[in-house]
Amino acid sequence: MGPKAAHGLGRVTVILAFAAAAVLGAATTAVAENPLRATTAEEVTVQTSTGPMGTYLTDGQGRALYLFVADTSAKSTCTGECAVAWPPLVTTGAPKAGAGVTADKLSTVARDDGSMQVLYNDHPLYYFIKDTAPGQTNGQGVNGFGALWWLVAPTGDAIT
Repeated sequence: MGPKAAHGLGRVTVILAFAAAAVLGAATTAVAENPLRATTAEEVTVQTSTGPMGTYLTDGQGRALYLFVADTSAKSTCTGECAVAWPPLVTTGAPKAGAGVTADKLSTVARDDGSMQVLYNDHPLYYFIKDTAPGQTNGQGVNGFGALWWLVAPTGDAIT
């Protein structure tokens, strides 16, 4: 490879590095600026709301909660970029059952990062980053990160 080719590769590397930094910065900013991103709280409430899809689980502020079809056990398979787009519902205390929720179906499981994710009927629960206000259900039926995402019925089943 001649000096001109090597110099051209250096430019491409620098351009790619700047592009990667811009993408990561935008993703980080979107997560940081999203007021509905997952937060750790001592007491998390899971309740129900009703909308066009029927009655579904939400957090105490009315933010929709989803299950990931790829989670075939209580252990979450959504990590890394997946957990940025689909933040887990985490807590440092016992989850509280709100209106319409069966308390016996609530539990927690340790994630790989040590945080405690809330489960309902042994399904790990998640938010969707594109739900920017309570009552939104933009994640319903999304096929992302290798499987479908569904709202969760009070029975603990997916709303398909």
